[in-house]
Amino acid sequence: MTASSRSIVLASRNPVKARSALGGFEKVFPDASFRLRPVAVPSGVDHQPRSDEETLAGAATRADNAARAFPEADYWVGIEGGISDRDGEMTAFAWVVVRSPKLAGKSRSGSFQLPEAVARLVRQGHELGDADDVVFERSNSKQRDGAVGILTGNVIDRVALYEHAVVLALIPFRNAELYGGE
Repeated sequence: MTASSRSIVLASRNPVKARSALGGFEKVFPDASFRLRPVAVPSGVDHQPRSDEETLAGAATRADNAARAFPEADYWVGIEGGISDRDGEMTAFAWVVVRSPKLAGKSRSGSFQLPEAVARLVRQGHELGDADDVVFERSNSKQRDGAVGILTGNVIDRVALYEHAVVLALIPFRNAELYGGE
């Protein structure tokens, strides 16, 4: 990657996702300069994706919609948080999809178990961030540390959880010759 500034269109205006995306790119390409443009585009899935497949589809659709809206960019990034409810236990995670004109990469974040009080509200139709706010008596936690930050005492916050997945989604870009791209 050259030293010139590259443009990233992030398919979200959430500041947590913006810090995660930019931080991931800067870690993978420390000698490069990036301009991040956050935009609101539809995910094509429910506001609270409820499966691994739906969450991945949301991230991919966000990246695709960002590319349609700003085709001149160098990269388009979709980040989608989701939950899975199996065998009476609910877990939370995110998918990240990064696209360029020649390559695509994707990665899933780590997952963690949600407390039953939060899971119960999500099952009733609340988004995870709203359920966190109710249970933990907070406001707008999804644009701050999120459930993972609250539950780990900020050992891992939402930025770190997503940034790690951004780094992994950038593997094909870091190793383009192995992935048939740039």
